[in-house]
Amino acid sequence: MQSCKNFRLYDLRYSCATLLLSAGENPKLASERLGHSSVVLTLDTYSHVLPEMQQAATEKLEEMLFKQAGTG
Repeated sequence: MQSCKNFRLYDLRYSCATLLLSAGENPKLASERLGHSSVVLTLDTYSHVLPEMQQAATEKLEEMLFKQAGTG
């Protein structure tokens, strides 16, 4: 187990950002919490660690399209 003295402030920011994004929180909110001037910076910096977001988006679209069409 890693000692707490080895954690940097950046590690906590990184964890906060990735946890918020993986929980589906609005990226703008995460960006504001981190003090970023732009949501683009937040997404470019942190969302690469969440490749499952693409799959989840695909599944949501599929559900919306086919459920509304009465085939789901």
